[in-house]
Amino acid sequence: MAVFNGSPVPADGTKIAYSSGKYTVPDRPIVPFIEGDGTGRDIWKASVRVFDAAVEKAYGGKRRVAWYEVFAGEKAKARFDNWLPEDTIAAIREFRVAIKGPLTTPVGGGIRSLNVALRQILDLYTCVRPVKYYRGVPSPVKHPERMDIVIFRENTEDVYAGIEWEQGTPEAARLIEFLNKDMLKGGKKQVRLDSGVGIKPISVTGTKRLVRMAIQFALDNGRKSVTIVHKGNIQKFTEGAFRKWGYEVATQEFRDRVVTERESWFLDNKDKNPNLTIEQNANLVEPGLEFATEDFRQSVYKEIKDTLDAIYATHGKGGWKKKLMVNDRIADSIFQQVVTRADEYTVLATPNLNGDYISDACAAQVGGLGIAPGANIGDGYAIFEATHGTAPKYADKDVINPGSVMLSGVMMFRFLGWTEAADLIEQGLERTIDQKKVTYDFERLMPGATKVKTSEFADAIIENMRAAVPTAAH
Repeated sequence: MAVFNGSPVPADGTKIAYSSGKYTVPDRPIVPFIEGDGTGRDIWKASVRVFDAAVEKAYGGKRRVAWYEVFAGEKAKARFDNWLPEDTIAAIREFRVAIKGPLTTPVGGGIRSLNVALRQILDLYTCVRPVKYYRGVPSPVKHPERMDIVIFRENTEDVYAGIEWEQGTPEAARLIEFLNKDMLKGGKKQVRLDSGVGIKPISVTGTKRLVRMAIQFALDNGRKSVTIVHKGNIQKFTEGAFRKWGYEVATQEFRDRVVTERESWFLDNKDKNPNLTIEQNANLVEPGLEFATEDFRQSVYKEIKDTLDAIYATHGKGGWKKKLMVNDRIADSIFQQVVTRADEYTVLATPNLNGDYISDACAAQVGGLGIAPGANIGDGYAIFEATHGTAPKYADKDVINPGSVMLSGVMMFRFLGWTEAADLIEQGLERTIDQKKVTYDFERLMPGATKVKTSEFADAIIENMRAAVPTAAH
C-alpha cells in the first residue's frame, strides 16, 4: 500500500525486510511513529531532532530515517473516530519496526489498554526493559552505578491476558459454582461467593519463546547470567512451571553454552576434589540429606550422576565458569536483591506481572520512568516506546523529560544495527545530564543544576553529539 490512514508513504524510503528470523535494514528505512498523547507531542518533537542529528553525525548522509506518522490514541480518535485504526496496525505490519510515545487508556472505549492491544494484535511477546545508570542522574540509592540489568518480561499471558469476571455477575457466579462444586469438590479450598475471579494462564509456548530470547540476548551481548524470576513457591503450576520450562530451554537448546546454578555446584565440587563420590557431592549440595527419604536421596544421586556424565567433559575443570549462568530467584526476593546487590544480575526473564513490577522498581534507582526506555518485540515486528504515562497536565508546556523516548530510540537503532547512532545519543544524553542541564524532574533533585525546557534539553544533547568523535560506521 502507498497510503495508510490517508497519509502517503514516504517516497524516498524503503521498507525493512524480514526473512528466516533476520531483518534486512536499508539505508533509508521507513519507520512508522506514533507521536503519543499528552506530553507525547513535546517529547516526540525533541526526540526526533536528536535521532536525525545522531544519524547525520554517525553516517554523514549515507543513512537517514524516513519517518512516517501513524495514529493511535486521542489523535486517532479525533481524526478517525477510532482509538486504534486498522491502517495503523497494517502500516506497522508493513514496515515492521515502529516507535511511539505514551498513549492514553480510553475510558469506556472497548479497549482496556492501547499498549496491551498493540502487543496482543502483533504478538509482541517480549517486553524488553534495559535499566542502567547514566553519570550524573539523581538517585535514591548509594551506588546506582551497580545497576545494569536488561529485563525480558513476557508480554501476552499471565493476568494481563484479561480473562476475568466481575463480582456479582452471572458469569462469575457460574464459574465459582463450577470451581467449588466440581474442580474443588471434596477439598478444603473454596472460592468465596462474593469474589471477582480472574484466570492466570502461563503456557509452555509463551514461556519458552520469552526465555529463549533472553538467553540469546545474553549470549550475543556478553552478559554473565540470566535469572528466571518467579513465584513458584506459591503458584507451582503457573509460576513454578515458568521456572521449569525456562530451565528446559536453557539445558536443551543452549546446552554447550550455558550452565545452571545448581549444575555449577556439582561441577565445582568435582573440580575441587576429583575423587569425590556421588554421595559426598550430594551431601555438599543438600545439607541434611541423611534425614531425607530414601527416594529423595536416590533422586539427588541420580541427578548429580546424570549431570556429570552428560557435561563434565565439556563443562568440568573450570569450563563452567566461562559459560552463561542460568539461575532463578523468587520474585519477592529479587526486589531486595536489586537494591542490595544489583551488580550480581545482568538479565532477568520474568512472567508478565512480575516483570511489570520489577522494571519500575529498578528504574526508580536510576532516574525513574522519565528516562526508562522499553521495547515490545515479537517474531518479525518490534515497537519501541516511552514507558511512562501521558501526564496531560504538562502537555504542550515544553517541560517534560524526553529521555524515555530518546533511549527507546537508542534501543531501536541498536536493534537495526545502527550502533554508532545509538552510541552518540547515549553519550550526548549522559554528557548533558553530567553538565547539569536537565528538565525540571531532575533539576529539583540536583543541587546547582540548570533547568531547561524539553526542546532545550534536545538542543544541548545535539550540541554534545556534534562535539563527540563517532565510532567508525559498519
